[in-house]
Parts: sequence; C-alpha cells; structure tokens
Amino acid sequence: MAGAATGAGAAGAPRVVGVLGGMGPQATIALMARVLDLVPARDDADHVPLIVDSNTQVPSRIKAILEGDGADPAPVLAAMARRLQAAGAQALAMPCNTAHFYGDSIRGAVDIPFVDMLALAARAADRAAVPGAPIGVLASPAVRRTRVLERALAAVGRRAVYGADEAALLGAIRSIKAQGPDAAAAAVLRGASAGLCAAGAEVQLVACTEFSLLKDALAAQAYAIDTMDVLARAVVDFSKGAPQ
Repeated sequence: MAGAATGAGAAGAPRVVGVLGGMGPQATIALMARVLDLVPARDDADHVPLIVDSNTQVPSRIKAILEGDGADPAPVLAAMARRLQAAGAQALAMPCNTAHFYGDSIRGAVDIPFVDMLALAARAADRAAVPGAPIGVLASPAVRRTRVLERALAAVGRRAVYGADEAALLGAIRSIKAQGPDAAAAAVLRGASAGLCAAGAEVQLVACTEFSLLKDALAAQAYAIDTMDVLARAVVDFSKGAPQ
C-alpha cells in the first residue's frame, strides 16, 4: 500500500474502501462480488463498506498507451481519487491492471493508502512458483508496454513472460468489453496460457480484469493467480484491520 495509514473505525467498525471503477463496468461488479464472498457475514453490517465510482468515462488506457492518440487518463483518475476520499474512503482500490500505470497520479492526489494490486500479485506469484521460474502474464499489451507488472515482478526477483499473440489477446479483451465473455475469447486465453506453460511459466497472473471473467479457461497445467482475487483479499484485510 502507499499513503498515510488510517485508523480503524469507531468500536471496531470496518474501514471504508473507495473503488476507482468503470474500467470496465463488469470488472468493477466482479470485484464487489468477490469482496462480498470473502466475508463470512451474519448481517449487512459485517460486510466491507465500499464507495464505488464506476466511471465509464475514464479515457481509454489502450488509446493513450498503445495508440498514442487518446486523452490522458491520469487527471480523471486523480479527480476520482479525491472524490472518493472526500466521500469518506479510508483507502483506495482499482480493479484495472493497465490503469496502475497511473498509480503515482492517484497517490499524489490523496493522503490515504492506495492498494497496489500488481505489487501484491507479484508477491503471491513469487510464493507460488518454484525458485528461478518465470511468471506468466495474461494481460493487455498495454501492461507489457508500460512494464508496470514487469517492474513489480522484478522487485521480487522474477522475470515476466507474456502471451505471444498480443493482437489476439487485445481482440479478446475488446470482444469481452463489447459482448461479454464467450467461447472465442476463452479459446484465445487458453491458447496463450498453454504457450506460457511451454515456456516454463506454469504460474500465471491473470492480469486483465476482462480475463478475470474467464480465468477458468486457462490451460490445465497452469496455476492461475487472478490479480482481482488478490485485490479483493487485500480490500477485506484492510477494511477488517488485518496486518498489511
């Protein structure tokens, strides 16, 4: 996490987490559902309080990073962060891997912690993989271009290996955004996963929130770690006051 620490709520109440969402909307809903499922609640009050900004108008990260002709998402993300803090969020989470490229803009806009999904996922992958093995990455080509996950893995002494057919992966992402997960997108993901296994990267990070909707489609021998699952666990731990 980054940012100033915040205390637990009165009488042990769970702390409020703000979600920078809308990238895409299904992924935002999926994160909320996974947070919900992680809490053994007996009543509404046992659950994690979330303030969600599902801002579907955040400029395209693909256009800005890959195509170079899109508006800069950073000011919009910073404004979202400020709104969430003003609304009472005590930490921020963002279920978009590519948008973590703009993490410094988010951190600089607020004085509450930002849960770094990629750093946490890299640590989880390092714990799961055999010594010296590379970590497979199933993600948007923008994640490779920005090297955000590559740096997170390097920090734990691991090398990233990416899916070979970036055009197919990007096409699958766009298809899922347009019409939801389907058999064609699943086939693309399964093929990329098999290629990573052949390259010695059996531990694979599902590092695209669209692919999180198809994580069961990976090759049989792959050990999948979904960055969204890692984020959901961190959100619950923060809210409930577990050590970070």
